[in-house]
Amino acid sequence: MPIGYIITILIIGVCTFTALIRVTRFGILAFYLTMVINEIPHLAALLLVFSTVLALSEGDLHGLLGSVLLIVAGLEFVGLLELTRRATRARSVVASTAADHGVQISNDAAQSWIRPLVVPVPLRPGAVKRIGRLPYGDHPRQRLDVYRHRNGDLFGPILVYFHGGGYSSGSNRNEGRVLLHRLAVQGWTCISATYRLRPDAGFTDHLDDARTVLRWARDNSEIHGGDVTRIVMAGSSAGAHMTAMTALAPPSSAEAVPRIAAAVCLYPWIGRYFGRGEDESQPSTPLALDPSTAPPIFIAHGDHDSWVPVEEARALYDHIRTGSPNTTWYVELPGAQHAFDALFSWRNAAIVDGIVAFLEPSAMPMN
Repeated sequence: MPIGYIITILIIGVCTFTALIRVTRFGILAFYLTMVINEIPHLAALLLVFSTVLALSEGDLHGLLGSVLLIVAGLEFVGLLELTRRATRARSVVASTAADHGVQISNDAAQSWIRPLVVPVPLRPGAVKRIGRLPYGDHPRQRLDVYRHRNGDLFGPILVYFHGGGYSSGSNRNEGRVLLHRLAVQGWTCISATYRLRPDAGFTDHLDDARTVLRWARDNSEIHGGDVTRIVMAGSSAGAHMTAMTALAPPSSAEAVPRIAAAVCLYPWIGRYFGRGEDESQPSTPLALDPSTAPPIFIAHGDHDSWVPVEEARALYDHIRTGSPNTTWYVELPGAQHAFDALFSWRNAAIVDGIVAFLEPSAMPMN
């Protein structure tokens, strides 16, 4: 009995089937089963073909059991082709959103198609240097990385990015790296920060850390570069929650917190903070904040996100666009799961191209 082959197609099959459907229960388990295969289904298909050829060459697929396993493998291959189709559709969806705002996205074949096909890992480009683990506070979690072009003469805006993790986990070197690298190559100063986590820290602590990082970016611009009049805040999941809360907060004085020029929210969670109800004294959901002073905002979410339902992103988009005088982009990615920005996938490459187009001065003037 080909035990190794059976284990291989069992794992691929469970992950593929779970990725194909929209899971509404056991969402966290579904996320861990599908996050990788959903972004690189072509590599899973290659593994499936290789394993099948190997099993055939060793004579392991004879008889009724072998026929059944071949049929199962064939069905899995078709499922992986469907996942690949959904992943590659992201570019047309992003391009359509950009076109609705009169903007075209980049379509560099090497970066948009070939790189995700061959090397879907977010390796840092040689032109970009990372200055790591800089403290912005006394707590061990109050650390940040700065990404800059090695050519110090390049001068561009500043991006401040916050990772996800439900405010209880996460690292600033997991998600968002493709975006950080891309903007740094273009001359931006990019900052990726960690922050204090629950249960040791609470909601006001998270927001205080975000504001401190924004002030740090402004106060250290002479050292690390960047145009302090064009600071963009971005985040994934909980980091997007923090970003939305900051973007929709009432303006403060420049001495207190720099006003962000734009915001990027990737698969945002928008609920009330853990343990809070409708009677909370300080709002902890962006839906409770007035969007009339919000800067331009880019929102992206997957319609197969099993951790944070896509309805949350739709609600955030509707809330902002009905009250904000500035442009709001919303991209809903077919088949995308949570954390789609962790790998250099076709889907992530398309989203990054969309964000870059959104941040172009011609598309979104930043004051």
